[in-house]
Amino acid sequence: MAQKSGPPPIVFILGFLVLAGIGYWFFTKPPSGQQEVNGQGGQVTATPVPTTSTAPTGSTFPLPASVPAGTTVRIDGSTSMVQINDALKAGFQKQFSGSTVTTSANGSDKGILSLVTSNVDLAAVSRPLSQQEQSQGLVAVPVKIDTIAVVVGDTNPYRQGLTSAQVAGIFQGQITNWSAVGGPSAPIRVINRPPVSGTYQVFKDLILKGANFGTGSSFTTLARDETTGLLQALKTDGIGYATNTQVANQRTVRAVTIDGSTPTASNYPYKRFLYYVYKNPPNPAVQAFLGYANSSQGQQLLAAGG
Repeated sequence: MAQKSGPPPIVFILGFLVLAGIGYWFFTKPPSGQQEVNGQGGQVTATPVPTTSTAPTGSTFPLPASVPAGTTVRIDGSTSMVQINDALKAGFQKQFSGSTVTTSANGSDKGILSLVTSNVDLAAVSRPLSQQEQSQGLVAVPVKIDTIAVVVGDTNPYRQGLTSAQVAGIFQGQITNWSAVGGPSAPIRVINRPPVSGTYQVFKDLILKGANFGTGSSFTTLARDETTGLLQALKTDGIGYATNTQVANQRTVRAVTIDGSTPTASNYPYKRFLYYVYKNPPNPAVQAFLGYANSSQGQQLLAAGG
């Protein structure tokens, strides 16, 4: 009786190639949570979107039990962090008697420049660091989530809210009259912060999607980064922006709702992190202050309005 012949050799060859292909795919595919970047496997790092009022703990520095007498911490940077600096300064000096914290608010860029030149120990910054700044050994520690309020003078007759598209149109100079957004027929004056301001840069990136601010006679750019001067310049026809903690209790201005949400709402669109930046390696005073800032004591001060 004739014996049955097996499958032709080509079947085994094809089966081997299929199994080899599956094995190659399994061992070379990017791990879960990664994607192909420019043809190479690499971690895709998404920019964190602040969704709660809880400040992230970006520092591994512990709260010290004590600090040497005479410890000094010098801080300069964002006007958006004036209240944070003041609150942590008072708490740090109270907890560690004999220590001194000095603060200035000349804008995020100037704070970083002072840090690079070793004129301060920490820069208070209201924007992420650039790659160039990181390459200089600078490290940003997230301290608190902040909201950027779009504000008008309290005597401004415009009483409605704006959409994100309308805000972008106003600050790019495309919408120049209040009547175009449902208000009275009157020119819109835009009061802008200077480019050295971290809030200026975040507003441009987050709200204008990288587009340039408008120019012309309807735009006034402040000579220095200061919220008080901006609020005073609003009057009856101006519009500007500032960190919400600095305007929330002001009686001369009011925040405009954006897409139907107030700056305190969880779904408010204009949120960002505020940071302390240090230069590696951090000195003991920097480690102590950052340890305090992210401790339960420091966070309680910030939650109370710092």
